[in-house]
Amino acid sequence: MAVLYHVALSVFLLICGLLSLLILIQESRSSGLGVSFGGEASDSVFGTSTADVLKKATGWLVAIFMVASLFLSIWTAGLARNPTPTPPAIERPAA
Repeated sequence: MAVLYHVALSVFLLICGLLSLLILIQESRSSGLGVSFGGEASDSVFGTSTADVLKKATGWLVAIFMVASLFLSIWTAGLARNPTPTPPAIERPAA
């Protein structure tokens, strides 16, 4: 179960990184970091609707981020309430 928790936590961190990247790439009012990744504001990979595509992707990632953070917080609280029991120590007979 611990492996599954760490995989979920790694996916959550990947979502955080992608969300940060998407937010930084979006064009701000002063052109921001979006211009740094090549070309002018008129050049884009998705055509003229780049802002719309990035806004939709950001919205979806925000929703996934919220659900994942809620899920991980509930899971972490559950792990704290029910710690894994340690097996009893094996006693060796005295020689």
